[in-house]
Amino acid sequence: MKGKIYRVAGPVVTVIGIKPKMYDVVKVGHEGLMGEVIRIEKEKATVQVYEDTSGIEPGEPVENTGMPLSVELGPGLLESIYDGIQRPLKVLEEKMGNFIERGVTANGLDREKKWEFKPTVSKGDNVKGGDVIGVVQETPNIEHRIMVKPGISGSVAEVKSGEFTVDTPVCILSNGTELTMMQEWPVRIPRPVAKKLMPSKPLITGQRVLDGMFPVAKGGTAAIPGPFGSGKTVTQQQLAKWSDTDIVVYIGCGERGNEMADVLNEFPELEDPKTGRPLMERTVLIANTSNMPVAAREASVYTGITIAEYYRDMGYDVSLMADSTSRWAEAMREISSRLEEMPGEEGYPAYLSGRLSEFYERAGYVMAHSGNEGSITVIGAVSPPGGDFSEPVTQNTLRIVKVFWALDAKLSQKRHFPSINWLTSYSLYSEALSEWFAENVASDWVKLRNYAMDMLQEESELQEIVQLVGSDALPENQQLKLEIARMLREYFLQQNAFHPIDTYCAFEKQYKLLKAISKYGDMATEALETGVLIKDIISVEAKDELAKVKFEEDFESALDAVLKKMDEEFAQLGGK
Repeated sequence: MKGKIYRVAGPVVTVIGIKPKMYDVVKVGHEGLMGEVIRIEKEKATVQVYEDTSGIEPGEPVENTGMPLSVELGPGLLESIYDGIQRPLKVLEEKMGNFIERGVTANGLDREKKWEFKPTVSKGDNVKGGDVIGVVQETPNIEHRIMVKPGISGSVAEVKSGEFTVDTPVCILSNGTELTMMQEWPVRIPRPVAKKLMPSKPLITGQRVLDGMFPVAKGGTAAIPGPFGSGKTVTQQQLAKWSDTDIVVYIGCGERGNEMADVLNEFPELEDPKTGRPLMERTVLIANTSNMPVAAREASVYTGITIAEYYRDMGYDVSLMADSTSRWAEAMREISSRLEEMPGEEGYPAYLSGRLSEFYERAGYVMAHSGNEGSITVIGAVSPPGGDFSEPVTQNTLRIVKVFWALDAKLSQKRHFPSINWLTSYSLYSEALSEWFAENVASDWVKLRNYAMDMLQEESELQEIVQLVGSDALPENQQLKLEIARMLREYFLQQNAFHPIDTYCAFEKQYKLLKAISKYGDMATEALETGVLIKDIISVEAKDELAKVKFEEDFESALDAVLKKMDEEFAQLGGK
């Protein structure tokens, strides 16, 4: 149905005469700019436009497509780089060069490329929504499972085998329904699942401060808040590269153009440590920078989570990085102000917490309707102005997520990376995952982690006294605690993302490193009780050599040599 523009207010346009439903996609103006209905009042509809509306005037035509904003799901998603509304940037670049013009559209999936379809069902089989009817080798290491769209069911009347484009029917049901390798799904509606399961396995990231101190479960939610320059993007890139998931969806929702450009340049060059092939072969990138229209920034988050849900339904583990949800919230704030809605705290809309909840709740470890188990782990970066964690986006995120990795500007200034503050961060999955750690890492893993956290906590309390009177004025047992805490900070928590060996630390290596520090603490405490001077205990050379073993390729041999030397040195101290 066609109507016309009544009023233009930046990215928000009021139209009349189209009789839409909420969230219908409309084409605005002579150029056919894409927009989405976000409010209906009698005969007027308010549309948020996903492109620049400069020069658009009242009276220009508006056409209602009658369909909600949807994404195309099928073979070809991996290795793609999209904008916020799933237009492939490479296709747009071929059409118009480096600068995207208004009103240009492109299919999310290539309609010309042919894929080898191998059916897994036969004539006469009954299928329903979520069932797998065939497979396609999308990339060398990822098998794309072609599923029946939710809501469709029937008996297979015909199924084909061979090379087809994504829009060619490959299976026909007895009721006449034609199934292709592609399906569309509305981005604002979560894909249905058979059952939500309790997360019971950690997301292994290879980052000691995350795995060791504040683990996130597969299917869990985490937030990384921090000021500019504290390492949010590097941390998320490390998670994308090393976390033990099958698929990575990276959403750049409103970050600075230079940061997103770095991601677009670096990701295609990253090597997947699991396979030795390009990491992009299991990655989908969604790029939406801060100078792009704000409405498209808001849509980019939903586009990304819908793609993640699609791969989860195949039975894959997916990690989704959203960088940054603060820019997404700012887009909502701008749209809300254009709509003249009553503002909440700091001008954000009153429904901010509801929208954040809707997004994070789409994470989870689930049983899909096909019987496959899959997960989506959502990790959202938050960029509070000036690093102020009391602002609304950080506080509302805190109420929702179960893991909080708080980045600290002071730590980054000291070149302590990852600059995650161990005193303000937390994980609510620690207890639920303790059984997994006991079975798969070591029976005393939880005890060791608690020992480390207690030492770091005590150090924080003692620092106030040290600043007043100096560490030499403390009792010797407290001086020893300060030294052990320093070792935990510098030897265990610090990790070099750019070092070929230290960039990833397996659980076994983490455990042995932590155990070695704990061993030094036990031996030092025992020596102190027998009358050995604290200065002699602290001057043990093997202790400082522990700092180097994490960079050694043959970690086991290097650690054994250090521990042997430590035993010898403490034996000599006891002899004195």
